[in-house]
Amino acid sequence: MSSVPVTPESLVVIGGGPAGLMAAETACAAGVPVHLFDAMGSVGRKFLIAGKGGLNLTHSEPFVDFVARFGARAGAVQEWLHKFDADALRAWARGLGVETFVGSSGRVFPQDLKAAPLLRGWVRRLREHGVQFHVQQRFVGWDANGQLRLRDREGMEHTVAAGACVLALGGASWPVLGSDGAWVAPLAARGIDIAPLQPANCGFDVDWSAHFTSRFAGAPVKPVTLRWTDTDGRATTRQGEFVITGGGIEGSLIYAASADLRETINRDGVAGISLDLAPAQTQAQLQRDLGKPRGSRSASEHLRRQARLAGVKAGLLYEVLGKHALDDTERLAATIKSLPLRLRSPRPVAEAISTAGGVRLEALDEHLMLRALPGVFCAGEMLDWEAPTGGYLLTASMASGRIAGLGAARWLRDQTAGPSAA
Repeated sequence: MSSVPVTPESLVVIGGGPAGLMAAETACAAGVPVHLFDAMGSVGRKFLIAGKGGLNLTHSEPFVDFVARFGARAGAVQEWLHKFDADALRAWARGLGVETFVGSSGRVFPQDLKAAPLLRGWVRRLREHGVQFHVQQRFVGWDANGQLRLRDREGMEHTVAAGACVLALGGASWPVLGSDGAWVAPLAARGIDIAPLQPANCGFDVDWSAHFTSRFAGAPVKPVTLRWTDTDGRATTRQGEFVITGGGIEGSLIYAASADLRETINRDGVAGISLDLAPAQTQAQLQRDLGKPRGSRSASEHLRRQARLAGVKAGLLYEVLGKHALDDTERLAATIKSLPLRLRSPRPVAEAISTAGGVRLEALDEHLMLRALPGVFCAGEMLDWEAPTGGYLLTASMASGRIAGLGAARWLRDQTAGPSAA
C-alpha cells in the first residue's frame, strides 16, 4: 500500500460533485492547500447529467418559502442558506462568467441552459488557484493509523495522511456516476450515526394490468391534479404532469410528493393518491355532459367528445373502473375528478434523482465536523436531508460545502497555531 504525499497543513476533499468543489473553493480561498480526490475519471459527472435538459441552478422564490422545501431539516439547512442562498449562488455563477435567468416556474437557469461551460470554468478556476485534482481514487475508509484509504481503478490502495478532510461522497442514486453509497459501511464502522439511505424524488410501483402497460407505458398524463396526504395528515393538492411507466408512475408531479408518499408506505405498507383528470371541469359539468344521449357512439368516443378525455386518461378510467362502469355517469364523473391509485413501493434508490437519509446532522457540529472524528467534515447529499427538485438540492449542497470548507480551514489553522492561539 503506497502513500499519496499530502502535507499536514493540507485539506483533502473526497468527492468532486458541487458540495466537494465548493468546499475546495472555499478552503482554497482561505489560504489552505487543497487536494481533491474523486472516484470517477473526471469531476462533476452527476452535475453534467442533471444539466442535460437545462441546468436548474436554484429557485427564485422568497427565502422563507425556499427554506420550507427542506421539510423536517428546514431549521438546519436554513443556517447553511443564511451564508449561501439562491442570490449568492447566482452571483457566484456570474463570477464564472455565467449569467442566469428566472424561468416561468421561478426556477433559475444559466442563459445557455448548459452545465458544461459552468463546470469547465469552475474547475479551471480551482486549478488556477492551486487545487490539485486526483481522479479514479475511490474512498474505502481509514487504516489502523487513521489515514484515509483510497483505491485506484487497478485495485491498488493508497493512504493519505491529511490534516483535515471533507467527505462529499453523495448519496446512493445514480451509482454509475459514482454516488453508490459505499461510504456507509466505513463510516458506520467508525461509529457514525447514519439514517438509512432511501430514494427521494423517485417514482413508485403500481399494479397495472398487462393490457394497460402495453398501451400506455411512457405516456405523459397532463394536465392533472394530484391529491395526497402529507406526513402530518394534511390533504395536499398540486397540479402538473407525470409519466406512466411499465410498473408504475414517475415524473415531476410525483417527485414533488415523493417524500410524503415514501414515508406513508414505510408506515402503512401502501400509499393512496387520487388524480383529477379534468382539472378545468367541475364534477357537475362532467355528469351533465356525460349524461347526454350517446346514440350509436362508443363509450370511448362519448367520453372523448363530452369530457375531452382520451388516450392515457381514458385508459386510466378503464383500468380503475372497467368498461361497463362507464355507463354509470355519476360514478364516472366522480372518478374523473378523483381517480384512486394505490402505490406499492418507491422505486429503488439507484433509480432515484436523489437520496434521503445519510449522516445524521446530530452527529455533526455547526461547522459540519463529525463529533466522533475531529478534523473530518461532511457535506452535500450524503447528509441526512432531502428536498424536491427545482434547484433546492443543488443550492443546499453547495451551501453545505461552503460551511464544511470554512470549518475545515478554521480547524487546520487552529491545529497549526496550537493551543496558545487566541
